[in-house]
Amino acid sequence: MNVSMNVQASVPTNRPCIAADPCCTGGSSATYTSCDNIPTATPSIAGAKRGPVPKRRFQKGTFVKRGDNWLGMWRLDTLQPDGTTKREQRGQTFIGLSERAARAAFQPILDAVNAANQATAPVPKTSETVKKAVQEWREHAANSLKPSTLRSAESHLRRHILPLLGECPLTELTVKRMQNFATTLASGKRTAKTIENVLLTLSSILGSARKWGYKVPEVALSDLSLPRKVKAKPRCYSADEMARIVSSADEPLGTICFVLGSTGMRIGEALALRLDDLDFQRRLIHIRSSVFAGVLGTPKSEASIASLPMPPVLATRLKTFLASKHFRQNDLGLLFANRRGRPFSANKLREKKLRPLLSSLGISLAGFHAFRHGVATALIDRGASIATVGSQLRHSDPRITLGLYTHVIPQSQRDAVEGLASAISSGQLLTQH
Repeated sequence: MNVSMNVQASVPTNRPCIAADPCCTGGSSATYTSCDNIPTATPSIAGAKRGPVPKRRFQKGTFVKRGDNWLGMWRLDTLQPDGTTKREQRGQTFIGLSERAARAAFQPILDAVNAANQATAPVPKTSETVKKAVQEWREHAANSLKPSTLRSAESHLRRHILPLLGECPLTELTVKRMQNFATTLASGKRTAKTIENVLLTLSSILGSARKWGYKVPEVALSDLSLPRKVKAKPRCYSADEMARIVSSADEPLGTICFVLGSTGMRIGEALALRLDDLDFQRRLIHIRSSVFAGVLGTPKSEASIASLPMPPVLATRLKTFLASKHFRQNDLGLLFANRRGRPFSANKLREKKLRPLLSSLGISLAGFHAFRHGVATALIDRGASIATVGSQLRHSDPRITLGLYTHVIPQSQRDAVEGLASAISSGQLLTQH
């Protein structure tokens, strides 16, 4: 025998719409439909001994985009005159709202429906979610990362990983789920490189969780279908542009740029140079530290810790700078120090000094890293081997150098091709047979 448990709710029809009321349908001009006799739950027979047990229906609703507006839909059980229950679909269109605002307006409607049904949210199958793994990673592993790497990882977590996967159980991170995540990222017009970096951050965190005993499926990047990466030609200053920047810049920017253009070192490494790193007798510059966001730290990798040749003109420029009023004595022994005796911030130096200078010189805007690319390009163009350039840039693998500068044609290659073309044009090859 069926038992009906009803809570009567009388709502007048044809009155203004209140967004939080589950009886509302339509958009901003919608009217209410009668919600009388809404049952709190649909009964079901659980057994003869215990009697009927109400079946709770917790609704998360359906949220879709129709045209330029968002539509939220839910279901409502209505008691019929013959005693049966009819389930009807209701909906409300949120006109002119963003997705976030529309979802926020839709949530009170779902809350009211679930409250009327006395329905509670289902208990998660597991508390071992991506969010929990991220929390433990932050506590135990994040501190070992370099500041620049950690900042990128936190950006990936804040903008992509936690909003889309935070509540996902670790056991459900299958290839299909990860593919859906990658596809969602791609739909937001993010570059293939950005998507790959986000996935690498997530993979690193999941790898740590796996080592700590969490059950996480093994998913490799090769298992996923990702957008094709289009390798962009790195922006680099020409030798002429570097000379114009150095000659036009105020101090200490002029000497900083001269160091970058003469050695190809990274801006963080140049800003971290100490007087002890300058070996004028042997004409060497020792790379031992790096600056990120105005804070001293270690270089990018072990391969970055090395000694670079100090050309005579650079040695002369550095000695002149040290003897000038532009050099600031400081407790850290820095070659370049700000007014507080601390390292310069590369970002502030770029935005406040370098880019205004580039605009005044009519040089297309770029950053300090364009000096590094410019040095590599100029060396290769002058006939230096990939191994020599890789050693100067301190790449850990020559393939990195080769991959970055495949667009550069060395002078030796130009000479060989020009010699062949001249031989063909003059007929020399024909006379040799």
